[in-house]
Formats: sequence, C-alpha cells, structure tokens
Amino acid sequence: MDITALVKDAVAKITGDGDLTKAFQADPTATVKKVAGDKIPAEAIDKIVDGVKAKISLDKAGDALGAIKKLF
Repeated sequence: MDITALVKDAVAKITGDGDLTKAFQADPTATVKKVAGDKIPAEAIDKIVDGVKAKISLDKAGDALGAIKKLF
C-alpha cells in the first residue's frame, strides 16, 4: 500500500469537488473512506487523513503566498 499515492489521490478528489471539501471539513475520516473506498486498511486511515490535512494546508499556504507576491 502506497500511502503517499492514496493521499495524493484523496487530495485531488476532495479539492476538486466542493461537496467533498465541505464533507472533509465536517468529517475527515468518513470523507477519506468514501473517496478511497475499501483500499484503505483501518490501521492506515489516520495516517492518510493526517496526510490529506497537511497537503491541503500546504496548498492553501502556497496559494496565499502566491497572492501576496503578486501585490509587490
């Protein structure tokens, strides 16, 4: 099982769909399970949820920095 690939796939699906984004904010674990299906063993779900949260946060931070750079 490639956790990195599962995180990337989940991030792409969640950030590409407004309803999934809202669902992830409300219940990250359930949303990741929904997006990834039965591919994720129960013992790995927390790692994947944490990875998705981190990646989404980094992407938002990068977008904010890009917007700030455009001001100068």
